[in-house]
Amino acid sequence: MDVLDVGRIVAGLVLLVLGGEFLVRGASSLARRVGISSLVVGLTVVSAATSAPELAVTVGAVLRNEPGLAVGNVVGSNIVNVLLILGLSALVLPLVVKQRLVRFDLPLMLALSVGLLLVSLDGRIGAVDGVILFCAVVAHTVLTVVLGRRRANAPAQAGGPAGGPPAADVAGEDEEPPAAPAGRSVLFVVLGVALLVAGATLLVEGAVNIATTLGVSSLVVGLTVVAVGTSLPELATSIIAVRRGERDLAVGNVVGSNIFNIGVVLGLPALIASGGIPVSGAAVALDMPVMLAAALALLPVAFTGFAVARWEGALFVALYLAYTGYVVLAATAHDSLEGFTAVMAWFVLPLVAVTLIAVTSYEIGLRKGRQGTGGTTNSS
Repeated sequence: MDVLDVGRIVAGLVLLVLGGEFLVRGASSLARRVGISSLVVGLTVVSAATSAPELAVTVGAVLRNEPGLAVGNVVGSNIVNVLLILGLSALVLPLVVKQRLVRFDLPLMLALSVGLLLVSLDGRIGAVDGVILFCAVVAHTVLTVVLGRRRANAPAQAGGPAGGPPAADVAGEDEEPPAAPAGRSVLFVVLGVALLVAGATLLVEGAVNIATTLGVSSLVVGLTVVAVGTSLPELATSIIAVRRGERDLAVGNVVGSNIFNIGVVLGLPALIASGGIPVSGAAVALDMPVMLAAALALLPVAFTGFAVARWEGALFVALYLAYTGYVVLAATAHDSLEGFTAVMAWFVLPLVAVTLIAVTSYEIGLRKGRQGTGGTTNSS
């Protein structure tokens, strides 16, 4: 049984890499052909596609009466997306964050995280809560597409010189290759999604079989093994996008996936589940606040320099490893849990907070200095 489960994990990883490659190729080409930015494609098409495994796992968990797995999958996936996936992507290549993402999408991700925590305080995500969360995502998707099309149609903001041809017409400069035929691009997207879903299904099945033999709860399995497994499409897509120069798509994919996870992956199952989705006190007390803290940490990092640097990516990865270590130690009631908690609470987390505050203040000072000397701030 162990060998078969390991085989599932390996096969799943291979399919995820192939699926991410096809999806990025198809989505990037469609973006150029339709005349919208890679950021918009990442926030909509790619984020919804890479969240398909989370939706499948969550719906299945609700139907099997495993609410801990459903909630843990979504909350854990959002933590993985920000801390691990953006962190690893930034280690490959520093990520550029558009002002539009900081002013609109990141605040919405933060607001949905707060909203999820608030509606879970009574221990249940009800049908009305699901409708509210779902409608927020629908509104975000519509606004994203409409604003993206308006910007693409504005000559002065189309990627070339003011009054020059639209971005779709200047393909061929630098890293913008000509758009592939529409039929081939759609085929790549469909094939990529199919491979991502199949790969995630195989990987999660094998990983859950191994994890459950250790006797841990469904919430812990959802927060760790399943969350990482179902987030691997985002990881594969983001890293491949970064390596191909589509850094907007990588960031937009993560932010859009987090928004989609809360509004659709949890919102829809809350509508179909009889009585809603129960939420454990442990998730409300620890895991949802960590998810909210991760969203808060990304906001000043992205806002100050409009980028996620390599050292910031390393910090995010380290924080994710620390969080996962705490979850595992708590689940196994390990003797080192008390010491680990004390070190994190009294040393590591305060140090991280001081570092972020210092960097934010420094970057804001630099920006004010540039503006005071007549410098210009680029807007995207």
